[in-house]
Amino acid sequence: MSERKVLNKYYPPDFDPAKIPKLKLPKDRQYVVRLMAPFNMRCKTCGEYIYKGKKFNARKETVQNEVYLGLPIFRFYIKCTRCLAEITFKTDPENTDYTMEHGATRNFQAEKLLEEEEKRMQKEREDEELNNPMKVLENRTKDSKLEMEVLENLQELKELNQRQANVDFEAMLQQYKEYEEEQKRKEQEEDEQEMKAMLEEAQNRRLLVDSDSDEEPAKVHAKPVAKIKPTDILQEEPQPQAKKLKTESWERSVGTLNSKSQLAGLVTVRKPKPGATLANGTEKQGATASTGSFPTATGTTSSLGLLGAYSDSEDSTSD
Repeated sequence: MSERKVLNKYYPPDFDPAKIPKLKLPKDRQYVVRLMAPFNMRCKTCGEYIYKGKKFNARKETVQNEVYLGLPIFRFYIKCTRCLAEITFKTDPENTDYTMEHGATRNFQAEKLLEEEEKRMQKEREDEELNNPMKVLENRTKDSKLEMEVLENLQELKELNQRQANVDFEAMLQQYKEYEEEQKRKEQEEDEQEMKAMLEEAQNRRLLVDSDSDEEPAKVHAKPVAKIKPTDILQEEPQPQAKKLKTESWERSVGTLNSKSQLAGLVTVRKPKPGATLANGTEKQGATASTGSFPTATGTTSSLGLLGAYSDSEDSTSD
């Protein structure tokens, strides 16, 4: 069995290619080709716009009895994308373009119209010069003036290019780079100086704080202690009191023991009479004998005696 994908065919020894019959195909036969619309067009049947570059499966044929300089002209058949109407156009080798033939109209093209207008004006000028020699002279003078203007403009452009050619762009770029580096260096130096100034200021501030802390204890020890006078309490400003201790219930009713009031200096104690002193002594002895192991009662009694003396002094002042 032979190979499935072989490229070489077997030719028998008696093979004669001249005996192969030739196919007789018609000259106007059509081929199916894939093409794109060569220009913008509009269908005459439904008004659908077909834009340049849209792809179609077209039928291609050779136009009979139409040749341009030995080049055949081809005709293409396409169908509208909306109504399926047949549209035909053919090649135009003379203008290297395509011409609409049937089924649609070609859309407006400004460039093509401009080219056609230029060709028409050139043809009219040639016809005028052919029969009128004065027109030829006028056209030549116009052409010479136009040529002089073009040369002047060209000379100006050359001078402008020479001016720009004298400028060394590499040197400019190098100078700009050096300027940038100089700016960066200056900024870096300024930053360093500012950092040094800030560090010096912080160090000086720290030294001042340390010197102040060293001088404060000496000032505290050297401060003389002022003696308290009885009238200083009237001139002193109220100071924030410290945390008060919890007072006991017996201190509320009787008073604190072993504590001097700030008004103690203003109170004058009247001396008791000898009879009252003896009576108080006997009372103290009786109280001591009765209480036994409670020495605090003596302090309470003495404080009560002071309170009584203070009330007697107030009564005498009121009298």
